[in-house]
Amino acid sequence: MHQQAALVTGGATRLGRYFSEALADAGYDIALHVNRSRVEAEEVARGIRAKGRECEIFHCDFLSENVDTELSDLIHALKNRFPGLNVLLNSASAYTSAPIAATDLAMLESQFRVNMFTPLLLTRHFAEAVDEGQVINIIDNKVAYHQFPYAAYLLSKMSLAEMTRMAALEFAPRIRINGIAPGVVLPASQRTSDYVEWRIEGIPLKRQGEPAHLVQALHYLLNNPFVAGQILFVDGGESINLEGRHSENYGH
Repeated sequence: MHQQAALVTGGATRLGRYFSEALADAGYDIALHVNRSRVEAEEVARGIRAKGRECEIFHCDFLSENVDTELSDLIHALKNRFPGLNVLLNSASAYTSAPIAATDLAMLESQFRVNMFTPLLLTRHFAEAVDEGQVINIIDNKVAYHQFPYAAYLLSKMSLAEMTRMAALEFAPRIRINGIAPGVVLPASQRTSDYVEWRIEGIPLKRQGEPAHLVQALHYLLNNPFVAGQILFVDGGESINLEGRHSENYGH
């Protein structure tokens, strides 16, 4: 039996870092994908090695013209380095806000290449390389809405959610595929405290989430062998707050 290992894309920053460290705590060696965050990746790798786990950093630019070949080469290199590779966690994300009226082809391509095309291609190459395993896609609770100010980003994440369900059917039972859709957990640095409080007002549980809540979701998906094709919303119920307008809330 080989030591189990996980590939985490975007695993050096923000939520990806928490997922990388959580997987290491759970006994996985870590293949840490990085593009521009090399300094942060080195720091995360040192911490994971201090836990007694192996950690290697692998570079890949998901906007490369030869990305499909590079992703195939990446998976094969990882399988050689970590023969027990059995988890792919797609956490890398590209985010640009713009409505449809301000969205051009370049923006569409960059958002879809990182948020949708790369997870799909990695899933394909991962499925070719491993006997059995799991794929977990990090999505966004915004997929429950039609927020046109984030058109390209949100459409790419909606596509990722649908791909998660489709791939779960195609690769079952050998590979279980699920997703996590975080809510207000790590707001972007430019978000003001007033904005965050305003968002919390729309959350039924009236609180901001914590990375630990997403780590709990990760453990649930990893350890429940009867869950497949599911998008687990971890957002305090924000995504179900779709009451809409009606006569009883008119004027309130």
